[in-house]
Amino acid sequence: MLAAASLTALGGAAGPAAADTAYTWRNAQIQGGGFVPGIVFNETEPDLIYARTDIGGAYRWNPSTERWTPLLDWVGWADWGWTGVAGLATDPVDPDRVYAAVGSYTNSWDPNNGAILRSTDRGDTWEVTELPFKLGGNMPGRGVERLSVDPNDNRVLYLGAPSGNGLWRSTDYGATWSEVTSFPNPGDYAADPGDGSGYSSDNQGVGWIAFDRSSGSPGSRTQDVYVGVMDKENTVYRSTDAGQTWERVPGQPEGHLAIEGVVDHENGRLYISTSDTGGPYDGGSGDVWRFDFATEEWTNISPVPSGSPDNHFGYGGLTIDRQNPGTLMVSTQISWWPDVQIYRTTDGGDTWTQAWRYGSYPERVNRYELDISAAPWLTFGENPQPPVTSPKLGWMTQAMEIDPHDSDRMMYGTGATLYGTDDLTDWDADQTFTIEVKAAGIEETAVNDLAAPPGGVPLVSALGDIGGFRHDDLTQVPDLMHTRPFHGTVTSLDFAERAPHTFVRVGSSDNAATSRIALSTDGGANWWAGQQPSGVTGPGTVAMAADASAVVWSTEGAGVHVSNNYAGSWQAATGVPAGARVEADRVNPDLFYAFADGGFYVSTDGGATFARSAAGGLPQSSVRFAAVPGREGEVWLAGGTSGGAYGMWRSTDSGATFTPVAGVDEADTVGFGKAAPGADHPAVYTSARIGGVRGIFRSDDAGATWERINDDDHQWAWTGAAITGDPDVYGRVYVSTNGRGIVYGDPGAGG
Repeated sequence: MLAAASLTALGGAAGPAAADTAYTWRNAQIQGGGFVPGIVFNETEPDLIYARTDIGGAYRWNPSTERWTPLLDWVGWADWGWTGVAGLATDPVDPDRVYAAVGSYTNSWDPNNGAILRSTDRGDTWEVTELPFKLGGNMPGRGVERLSVDPNDNRVLYLGAPSGNGLWRSTDYGATWSEVTSFPNPGDYAADPGDGSGYSSDNQGVGWIAFDRSSGSPGSRTQDVYVGVMDKENTVYRSTDAGQTWERVPGQPEGHLAIEGVVDHENGRLYISTSDTGGPYDGGSGDVWRFDFATEEWTNISPVPSGSPDNHFGYGGLTIDRQNPGTLMVSTQISWWPDVQIYRTTDGGDTWTQAWRYGSYPERVNRYELDISAAPWLTFGENPQPPVTSPKLGWMTQAMEIDPHDSDRMMYGTGATLYGTDDLTDWDADQTFTIEVKAAGIEETAVNDLAAPPGGVPLVSALGDIGGFRHDDLTQVPDLMHTRPFHGTVTSLDFAERAPHTFVRVGSSDNAATSRIALSTDGGANWWAGQQPSGVTGPGTVAMAADASAVVWSTEGAGVHVSNNYAGSWQAATGVPAGARVEADRVNPDLFYAFADGGFYVSTDGGATFARSAAGGLPQSSVRFAAVPGREGEVWLAGGTSGGAYGMWRSTDSGATFTPVAGVDEADTVGFGKAAPGADHPAVYTSARIGGVRGIFRSDDAGATWERINDDDHQWAWTGAAITGDPDVYGRVYVSTNGRGIVYGDPGAGG
């Protein structure tokens, strides 16, 4: 039996470490931005709804505001993987109880094991039981719902584990766990067995657990339990004695994986959706099956069977209308072209209708209207040719649920947002129903870089997957991300300190013909593509001279180059290693800086040539550094790794020498903002460990003293990519997160 290791405090953090200075924290509004693999409605209490994300934690629906409340912002730096949620369950007997199975990766990328988080107050506070194995909230197959509560005896929970770890059970509300040793099959499917990183080669293991509620009574364990296993020949198992013994369900279909399983306990049926992969971003074949308990017969009820030439997709999201159990919906797990399809049946799968169909090809006839006014960027700036539409109906759709209390409400997840409808039954009357963005409050972007220019120029961001935005108003969702060109992931950006409307960004695109560099002269409102040096294979980092006279680009594949004509042409820089991180002095346009492998490099001729400085004692890797606005030659450097040099250093002579900043145990980012009243040095901000405490810190006296400005309820896991203060608003700071979007804080009471 695995004993509980409980950490109980505000939000679940270990120990009371309040902020030194009260701050109010908010998100710069984007709404969505990442994959929502799980949506869970409580079957007892209306309007109690949860959503889980693959890297951005879990959320609870607030019906009064129709916004989602984040529940895992308390997760700290050391446990960053706990923001990857591999499973979520809400208790149908005691709705105050909710559980999350957390852990981001099963391979070496996440050094920690997974954990079960349990709450008796709907996620406001949590207790933690650490597991003896890893979980994969951001691994292949993450749309499978691995956690479930027995609807008759809510002391009992089941967890389907990846990596060959089998099926696990708790009998004390999730406090302790043990393996169900009688369960015969730990799964055998891996997306790519040859992947040496361990990411795609991991056994996706045991998946969903579904209970036949009618086989138990309140207070006693449900007898009939069904489990999905990631094994194409043996994908559904059952127990008829409350989990003591198990058998492969006879006669089951073979050749596909059961992605979702739903029990209709009123009519005695199990429904499964299947695919040839675990998803979420692939799948080329699949079926939908019905298993009748009384006859023990399997029936293929696929809207488009796998044997049909029209089937080029697996099935993912599967849901039943608990008010009318013969009504089901299923989505294609993925159908990149032309779009996801959603099917609906009101007769148990005998006949289906679909969300859209072809008219006179290539025109589409949609049964729905899609309203993206809450997140207009979901067009991605595209105007495709039919039958492709923008915005799309969806993609990576493995989470789809009809509200068990309201047949008109349904929600489903995509790779970038959460959609929903409140007039679903209009579908059955052959009337148009409305699908809307339902992601308010969910901020699930990975932030790679941030730029806050002076003079009221808006905040500009570099994000994973959706590129980044210019935020004219932090409280409003921007109309569009950076486009022309669109980089799915922007890795680095910079602006000219003395010409702050002039920007450069670098990123990657699925289109190999797209240039990896773009420029703007209107503060990031509009962009154009620059030319690339020959041999570029990846974006790297980029810096712009203080007066915009030069751009220095440290590319992947082609080394460091400099351009003096807005990326119209390039020459190779000399004296600087390939792969170096580059930055520009914020005053002198001739000064550029670079760092690589423990060495600091300086250019005094606008980036054409670099020379290594004599500075020593710096970290070997994992370094970020920044030059101070208004102070020529002043550079602060943060970074390092455990076991080596790790901290913060300051130079006031253009990197010729560096002095350690006293009292900083570890630091990972550094940025600057408007000076405090009466101070003569810009405020310094960092994500660091100071005085033995991890947090976000501000110094108003050039690093002589520090104040922690976040608290244990607001930690956001890993915040090591970027930080910057606001040059026009004292105390305001912008913090990067890896899955909780752009967080910004202002001095003031509250959280």
